[in-house]
Amino acid sequence: MPGHFEPIPGGGAAVALDEVEISIIRSLAVQLLELIGPGPAEDASADPLAELFAEGPSEPPADPVLRRLFPDAYSDPETAPSSPAEAEECKAHSAEFRRYTENDLRAGKRDNALAVVRTLDALSPLDEGGAVLKLSPEESRCWLSALNDLRLAIGARLEIVDEDDTDLLYRLPDEDPRKPMVMAYLWLGGLQETLVATLMP
Repeated sequence: MPGHFEPIPGGGAAVALDEVEISIIRSLAVQLLELIGPGPAEDASADPLAELFAEGPSEPPADPVLRRLFPDAYSDPETAPSSPAEAEECKAHSAEFRRYTENDLRAGKRDNALAVVRTLDALSPLDEGGAVLKLSPEESRCWLSALNDLRLAIGARLEIVDEDDTDLLYRLPDEDPRKPMVMAYLWLGGLQETLVATLMP
């Protein structure tokens, strides 16, 4: 079990984590929460219909990590619009889509990151340090989404665009200042991959 998730009876997953690993994942999840931003204010409307139709931002985020987490819905980074009119139309559709979806997307990502923090905080340490994290099926899905978001965030900071960029990471020299971030990116990828395997029927 060390270093990777394994299925447990009832459809959940478990992984042994040492104190450093717990600290790293928790710190990254908290940083993700800070980046996504707070949820609705305490004095926000209690009317569920008002919440449902609350409008979000229409412009893409300035931060490259948030742009990766909340991409435009109607643009393809690999295909340029064929005309200025098409570019404007894509921009208008993306703004409209973002206005009505980004708040919900942020809430979902916030909930998943919070689930990671809460499950780590509830761990009982073992005698030799570290702990065994046991997740229910629902918690496993939250973790899977949060691990994906963390990898997207780190990937954006590392300017990873495609698979070739990932291959280059393996060859970085140890003195490269990006090395710790790269190691976290690759390690989270391994956790994510094994967690996916536990959720497959």
